[in-house]
Amino acid sequence: MTASNEEKWMNKKISRRDMLKLTGIGVAGVAIGASGLGGVMKAMGYDVFEPVADSTTASNKVNFYGRHQSGIVTPVQTNIYFASLNVLVTSKKELQELFQQWTPLVVRLMNGELMADISSNTRVPTGDTGEAEGLDAANLSITIGVGASLFDKLGMQHLKPAELKDLPHFPKDQLLKEYTGGDLCIQACADDPQVAFHAVRNLVRAASGKVEIKWSQSGFNSFPAGGGTPRNLFAFKDGTVNPSITDEKDLKKVIWVDKGWLKGGSYLVARKVQMHLETWDRTSLKDQEATFGRYRDSGAPMGKTKEFDDFDVEAKDDKGNYIMPDTSHVHLARKSGARILRRSYSYASGVMSNTGTHDAGLIFISFQKDPAQFTTIQNSLGRMDKMNEYITHRGSAVFACFPGVQKGSYLGEALFNAL
Repeated sequence: MTASNEEKWMNKKISRRDMLKLTGIGVAGVAIGASGLGGVMKAMGYDVFEPVADSTTASNKVNFYGRHQSGIVTPVQTNIYFASLNVLVTSKKELQELFQQWTPLVVRLMNGELMADISSNTRVPTGDTGEAEGLDAANLSITIGVGASLFDKLGMQHLKPAELKDLPHFPKDQLLKEYTGGDLCIQACADDPQVAFHAVRNLVRAASGKVEIKWSQSGFNSFPAGGGTPRNLFAFKDGTVNPSITDEKDLKKVIWVDKGWLKGGSYLVARKVQMHLETWDRTSLKDQEATFGRYRDSGAPMGKTKEFDDFDVEAKDDKGNYIMPDTSHVHLARKSGARILRRSYSYASGVMSNTGTHDAGLIFISFQKDPAQFTTIQNSLGRMDKMNEYITHRGSAVFACFPGVQKGSYLGEALFNAL
């Protein structure tokens, strides 16, 4: 890291008088106004867009710069904090400045740094909320995407990709408005839940007056001690058939967009899926396995012995019955012929007040070259999927995740160059 990058953009002391002048607040108290922390810093003469380099010395560090954003083919971390945001800005220039402001802040967070150096001045709000102080980067990845509604709000419909639109209604959809859609998304994944939450909290705080959280969900994964596929709350392995994150040729076919300003980016589908655990827990293991089409303990497809054994969905036994039930989740998904990259996490958010049952399930995240890939799979599952007895879809959103950022550039630059 160069000396100029090592110099933090908030290492000067801000006097209480200067802060009061900038925020227009009298003796009743001190606060950061609607322009947000970045607006205050800019007024003080700080360059809030100053580039920051990826650290070469940070522990458990995921790089920010590259062909693609982090958090897509990054090895899956143990925690997620996902937030869907509404934008409050009213011009394309303000939106561009937001992404320019966020870019160096995202790098700092992924370096395991605080958003701003700690000041000795206790009379002003701190530049960072501080809960990640003393923690390392925890393999934090931050992924930013834009929703279809953003283009409509800011008069950019001519740049909205045809693929970027709300998903159609599917069986077992009982979507709640408060968990649906959004203008922007921030996906923060880390091996420490506090690091992931801190990232979203501070990016939203830095953009005060420019964005607000529409809905959010935290989630978790646990991996076997020796490595392997994590299990969901139904105790079955989740993500077995994913494409290899090191097979570039396959990834180009499945997840990377290859045209327009989104070239090198990907579409993110987010679904909040409630799992009816009490019903599942009263179901026999035999029926559970028939629901998934896999054996619970090994994760192997029915009729096979190992998790990653290939299988023929049309295979039948000597009595003419399907070896893998034709109403099983895996059977129907395979028959669709479509593929996606799953990056899902379990969630547990207390108790449903109206029923006293667990408010728990899956924050389903998938990346694909076109959301139609996800739609094809869901349509194949349809009403036949035995899994429908145990789940209800409560939230849904689709976002176009920007391509990666090169040094000297910023998040979403290709979009604004296309204006």
